[in-house]
Amino acid sequence: MRLSVNIDHIATLRNARGGSLPDPVQAALEAERAGADGIVCHLREDRRHIRDNDVRRLRAAVRTKLDLEMAATPGIIAVALRIRPDLVTLVPEKRRELTTEGGLDAVRRLSSLRAAIGRFHDRGIAVSLFVDPNSAQIDASVEAGADMVELHTGEYANARDVAARRKKLSRIRAMAVYGRSLGLGVNAGHGLDYENIGPVGRIRELDEVSIGHAIIVRALKVGLEESVREMIRLVRHQKRAQ
Repeated sequence: MRLSVNIDHIATLRNARGGSLPDPVQAALEAERAGADGIVCHLREDRRHIRDNDVRRLRAAVRTKLDLEMAATPGIIAVALRIRPDLVTLVPEKRRELTTEGGLDAVRRLSSLRAAIGRFHDRGIAVSLFVDPNSAQIDASVEAGADMVELHTGEYANARDVAARRKKLSRIRAMAVYGRSLGLGVNAGHGLDYENIGPVGRIRELDEVSIGHAIIVRALKVGLEESVREMIRLVRHQKRAQ
């Protein structure tokens, strides 16, 4: 399984003080040196962390894969089409949320998503939809023309007891199998950390996980390269479920 590292919170820390440090581009390069398979950043409409120039600089610097998380709004679509990341992941976005709160409603937004995905494909940009582990959302993702989905793992990560967590994990596994059966690539992310990644890492139908906050928090103690290496060991060396 591959690991992509989200470096948004490096920019959050920089923006809290102003200036240029810490630099999200340097963080991305450290993550790549540690073995990350890709870099993720989220260009929000309010530019609360990653900014347009960060994305331009990341596009020039990243040598693995640059995944731009974004809302499918005209202004952000225009930025993405100019900069041309390797992948865009379309997510829902609310101005007052601390972090993305749930999956994109691909069923309700099918027509607009199909149009946006067509524009990205015309520019050679692959598209993922960040959706809840729900068959209707996966069906709509296929109909919209997405190349892959990223299953929202927040409910699994936030489950308060073992039984609830197992139920959420089973749902993720079933939807990973279903998505793959329809020809989609299937990734997962949100709320994953060093404690809960193990069972997700054993889902063979998942291609990749996207993790940010937990890695950045761990980096405060051991440094970013080591925090990425530790997560890679957990992601790549789990015994696969039979």
